[in-house]
Formats: sequence, structure tokens, C-alpha cells
Amino acid sequence: MENTQPDKKWKLVFVVCFIGLVVDGMDLQFLSLTLPSLREEFDISATQAGIISTWSLIGMAIGGIGGGWLSDRFGRVRMATYMLVLFCLGTASLGLVQSYEQFIVVRFLSAIGIGAEYSIVTMLMAEYVPTKKRTTILGSLQAAYSVGFLIAALLAGYIIPEFGWRPLYFVSLFPVVLAIVMRRNIPEPQSWVKSRELAKKYPKQKKKNEWSIIIKDKKIRNIFIFWLLTSTFLQFGYYGVGTWLPSYIVEDLGFNFKTMTSYLIGSYTAMILGKILAGWLADRFGRKNIYIGAAIATALFLPIIYMYNTPGNIIILITLLGFFYGAQYGINSTYMSESFPTAIRGTAVGGAYNAGRFGAAISPVVIGMLAEFQSIGFGLAILGIAYAISGIIPALFIREKMYDPYKNIATEVEEGVNTAIISTNGVIKK
Repeated sequence: MENTQPDKKWKLVFVVCFIGLVVDGMDLQFLSLTLPSLREEFDISATQAGIISTWSLIGMAIGGIGGGWLSDRFGRVRMATYMLVLFCLGTASLGLVQSYEQFIVVRFLSAIGIGAEYSIVTMLMAEYVPTKKRTTILGSLQAAYSVGFLIAALLAGYIIPEFGWRPLYFVSLFPVVLAIVMRRNIPEPQSWVKSRELAKKYPKQKKKNEWSIIIKDKKIRNIFIFWLLTSTFLQFGYYGVGTWLPSYIVEDLGFNFKTMTSYLIGSYTAMILGKILAGWLADRFGRKNIYIGAAIATALFLPIIYMYNTPGNIIILITLLGFFYGAQYGINSTYMSESFPTAIRGTAVGGAYNAGRFGAAISPVVIGMLAEFQSIGFGLAILGIAYAISGIIPALFIREKMYDPYKNIATEVEEGVNTAIISTNGVIKK
């Protein structure tokens, strides 16, 4: 049976989580939008600019892995609140740095909060939403990132030409209020609460860490590895495009900053629609089928935009690119969350997705190096290979709907889908 999270409560959770990911997306996109200004002020090369994004992704990886594990131990809502405060304050501090090296350090620290917030919030929503509409709702939630991109582009188009890049980062101070709302009004999901209750019920059971279960259980370990590889290639493509698309429009195509932001607004608006549509289609035709289709479509389109763009069609191509290249994210959180049992979900999802960021962290540097020897557009075209692989791996190895996040942990055990119940205090074997 599905557990009984109140209908109105999951809607409140959705609103708060949506706003949280909007802020997350804004903060992430601020870096891409300010890269041309940073290169000019700090007098750095394209490769050095890529290194900033690389350290940002490493910070997000550490935050996502640690945040997922901490959310299994101390609660989804509690840790999401703390991480929201961390990345808002950290991002605002970027407006005060005085050197390239300082920027990297502060960005790395704030990115820890960004990575953790994303992992925890998407998992929290998956545990609140009923199964039959989970991908539609989570696809809509993923669109929040694109809304954040859109708002960031609008703010940048107004702030940077008039006031410079620093005030853009100060905007991140305002969303701290959201953390207070989240902490006071959203309870922990029932599946996590039940996991804690069962742990207290059997306090004498042998203690065991969540990571040891992932490593020792062959089925879970294999799925974890396949998701880690999928996440690596997906993020290699996604963050490569996201980091360098603004610079591609300005440097390769020769448009000014305001024209660039207007093109990005079209692209990000299309991305919002792409994620929502992908989630809706996945609920009707299967997570796996739509996920693979989105990966292959993006893999084919990236070389097309590089080889066949003209002044007359570039705005259409960039808009279509936005529709395709984020579509997998409309399905990713649901597909992954349903791949692991409740008691280790935070650790497994946070670990697999964010360990993938370490591999993806080289993407901005690779594109930066290609930009110096070839062009940014050529580097973006090469990213199509990564997108193709991100579709091939799940096509061959990852089934959908293996575990239902809406069922509490006791029901999972009754149905025999868990080899063990993993809690903060121990393991309760069947």
C-alpha cells in the first residue's frame, strides 16, 4: 500500500522545493553568465575559466555525496535547510572576492551547498509524490532549475551592463528566508520517519553503515555503478553546454551581451517546457524509453547546431537546443530514486549522481582547451558523444521502477524487495 502523505502537504513541499531549486539554478547560472566578465577582470585564459567550473563541480560532488548520506542519518528537510543557507551565503560572498584564486576557493565552498541541496530536495519530493504522477511532478520540479537559469539571464542582462558582475551575486542573500519556511512548515517524509522508528524498535541489531550495504549487496552495487557512469556522461554533457553556451554566443557567434541574454532566455524557456513534457511522457510511456530518447536526440542535435548554424537560424537552433539538452533531467530524479530502497536512498542516489560530477568536472576544462585550439562550438559538438553514452547505459542495464519511494520501509520488507532495512542505528535483517 502507498503511505498516506496528506494531499495538501505534498503540494506545499512541491512549492518550497521548486523555489529552492530555482535559487539553486540561479546560483549555478550566475557563474556561466559572469565568465566573460571574470576573464576580463582577472585576465585569465579560457582554460583557467574552465577550471573555475571544474572546482565548482567538484564542490557540488562532495556536497551531493555528503548531503545524501547526512539526509539518511539526520533527515531530508533538516539537511536541505542547512545546505540552502550554506550556498546562499557562499554565493553572495563571491561578490566580495578580489582575485582569481579567492574566487575559486569561495565558489568551491558554496558549491558544496548547491550539490547537496539539489540531491536532497529531489529525493524529498520523490518520497512525497504518489507513484502514478511522480515523473510528471518531478519533471516539473526539475524545470525549476531552468526557471532559475531564466531569472539569472534576466537579472544579468539588466545588472551586469549597468553595475558590473559583483552585484549579481549579492542577489543570493534574499532566498535565505526560504530556509526558515522550509524548516518550520515541512515534516520529514513518512518513509524516512518509519525507517527511524524501526531502528529504535530494534536497537540491539548489529550496526552497519549505508555504504557497506551498497558495496556488499551485489544487485544494489551494480545498479549504483551503472548510475554513476550514466551520471558522469550526462553531467559531462550538461555542464559542458551550460558553462560554455553563453561564451559560445558571444565569442564564436559574435553577439553582444544583451543579445546573448535574450537568446538564452529563449533557450531556457524551451528547457522548462522540455523537462515538464519529458516528465509527463515518462509517466505514460515509461521512464526508460523517454530518458533514452532524450539522450539520443541531444546527441544528434549538438553537432547539427555547430555545423549548420547561420545568422538566420541560430536563434531557432539555440532555442531547440534548450528543449533537448535538459530533457533527461525531467526524468532523472524519478528514475534514480526508484532504483534504490528507502533506507539507503539518500546515500545511493546522492553518491551515484554526485560521484558522477567528479568525471564531469573535467568537461569545462576540456571545452576551454578546445576553444583555444579549435573553437567553443567544436567542443560543444563533441559533447554529443557523452549524451549518447548517457542513454546507452540505462538502455542496456537499468530497469525502471525497481523500488517505490512512496511506500514506507516496512512495506518494502513485507514485499521482499529489501535484503535488509538500513537505519542510522543498525541493520534489521529479514
